[in-house]
Amino acid sequence: METKRDQALIGVQNYLEKAAESLKASAPIKFRISSRTDTGVHALCNAAHLDIQRGPGKPHFSEEQLLSSLNKHLRPEPIRILSAHRVPSSFHARFSALSRTYIYRLLLGCAHHSQVPVFERDLCWAPAGGPLNVPAMQEAAQFLLGTHDFSTFRSLNSDTEFTSPVRTIFQLDIQPSAGFLSHHYEHRALEFWEVKIKGRSFLYRQVRRMVGALVAVGMGRLAPHHVKELLEVKDALAFPPNIMAPPSGLFLKSVEYNEADLDVTVAPGG
Repeated sequence: METKRDQALIGVQNYLEKAAESLKASAPIKFRISSRTDTGVHALCNAAHLDIQRGPGKPHFSEEQLLSSLNKHLRPEPIRILSAHRVPSSFHARFSALSRTYIYRLLLGCAHHSQVPVFERDLCWAPAGGPLNVPAMQEAAQFLLGTHDFSTFRSLNSDTEFTSPVRTIFQLDIQPSAGFLSHHYEHRALEFWEVKIKGRSFLYRQVRRMVGALVAVGMGRLAPHHVKELLEVKDALAFPPNIMAPPSGLFLKSVEYNEADLDVTVAPGG
């Protein structure tokens, strides 16, 4: 999301809106982002909408023109526009989303963070302490599926009192995965796993807390039934200290929409 001028870190939205200045629209362009992510969290794919007002007699930008112009000005940054589509004026990138899917990448087999492959640095979490009991993690994950009050699994912030803690988790899978160029260092016996979580929306740091609790189960620090008990207590302060997963392994994988909401022929608009 956009950050203020006096903040040290600059948000992706700031870069997008700076690049949009090259379009020379008749009014400043604001990007409405579908999903906010913490500092250090990645996005394989995010979505946003914007309204572009052009001067009298000037034609609409084509999708190709938007991609070319924006990406040209984003080139120094690790940000790319992958596609652009004209949508109805009723569409909203955040509120029209049906669901969001996150991936959390785990690396097993590293006794110390210095053993993480250099090309995986800041792109996964390598919890120390030996192998994880994945079946126990999968058992604990079942308690998180469905609609619950996730108060224990959110971090407190200024929006807490205004936000309902009830969320629905559609999918929570833990599966083996592959690392970048991992076939070139098979002799190291490293294991990559992915935690895939799909829900309509998430609370502040909810995914990182859920993953941290599941890893604590895998390490034997918690039993599967403890995850159920944490869910039932409905108290953010009851979450065990120092087990929240770090941001580096978390990726927003996709944002899903209803095709009808994207159809400009249903309700023509900007």
